[in-house]
This record gives sequence, C-alpha cells and structure tokens, in this order.
Amino acid sequence: MDHGSPLPRLYAIADTVTIERGGWRVEQVVEAWIEAGVRLIQLRHKGHYSREMFETARRVSVLCRAGGAALTIDDRADIANLVDAGVHVGQDDLAPADARRVLGTGRLLGFSTHNEAQLKAGDAEPVDYLALGPMFPTGSKANPDPVVGLDRMAQLRRLTAKPLVAIGGITLERAPLVLRAGFDSVAVISGLLPPGDEGLRRRAEEWIEILTDVL
Repeated sequence: MDHGSPLPRLYAIADTVTIERGGWRVEQVVEAWIEAGVRLIQLRHKGHYSREMFETARRVSVLCRAGGAALTIDDRADIANLVDAGVHVGQDDLAPADARRVLGTGRLLGFSTHNEAQLKAGDAEPVDYLALGPMFPTGSKANPDPVVGLDRMAQLRRLTAKPLVAIGGITLERAPLVLRAGFDSVAVISGLLPPGDEGLRRRAEEWIEILTDVL
C-alpha cells in the first residue's frame, strides 16, 4: 500500500474464462501472482457457481491469506462470506448496503461505476473503494459502457475522496498515466496473462515495477 492509499497500485483480476482460455488453472495463476508480490486479487467468475467452482474459490482464499494478499469475489457476497473474502459488486448486483450487511465490517467491499452520476452516488455508499471504467476500449466485456478516456480522469477523480480503481483496457504503457491522474490502483485482467512462454510471475513483477516507479 502506498502514498496513504489503502489499496496497492496493482489490482489483479483472476477472470476464470480468460485464465482457462490461456490453458492455466486459477490457483496456478493466483499463486504466481502472490509470489511476484501482488497484494490485491479479485476472483471473477461470471458463470454458475458449481461445487467445483466454490472449492476453487475456497482454495484461492487460502492461498491469498497465506501469502498476505487481500481477496475479493466478484458479484457474490454469499460466496465471499463463505470463503472469508471481500466482495466487489456492480451496478446490477446486490446493492452495496446489502452486501455490507452480508459481509459485516472489516471485509473489503468495492463498487463499480461507469460515469459521473454513478461515481457521485457511489461516494455515499458504505464501500471501501470505487472502481471506474472502462478507461479505454476493452475486450473483456460483451457490452461495455462508454469509455471514460484520459482527458476526463482527473476531473472525475475529484468527485470522490474514496480510493479509486481504474479498470478497462489498461496496458503497461497506459497505467502510469492513470496513476498520475490521481487514481490509487489499476485493475488488470489479460495484461497479467502473458502469451507464449513468458512466466506469469515475471509479468506480474513487471507490472509492479512500473507502477512502483510512478511518482
């Protein structure tokens, strides 16, 4: 955690579809990230939570706890509660106040926003951080919201004092620009999953090095 922010600069998103498409196992990816120094991870699973998927979430939670990384579960406060993790909810998920009731105090709760009105509304919610995006064009969503873009980042940052995570189309080259606009953290999905033989751990280390160097 740096510069007074409760969030590390890298928020690694373990998206099950993207990971499986790359030929990895979720636990394999999370373990490599933790070894690289990643300290905030989200498990993102948009499909049905089968018994097998729940066991994966439970094992990921154990890995994160042992490695000193915070874990959030995307969308599902009930699953998060069962595996002793935080939760990240979107505009169409359980309302943040209800998610907080499920989680109780002391667990990380994040909330996705996509425009000025949602960001202002999110500022009043009982959440630990807000996410804003997509910052840039992204391929991780079928029907993405309009892109925020670099020119509006600093203006939107001023609308909340809560820690703010940028998400959507963030590359190694763009990440420093986002932090300089005042964001606390960048959320990354495919950028942390190298093609070919480059190691998962090395790619995560590269992200951490670049983000740490931003003043």
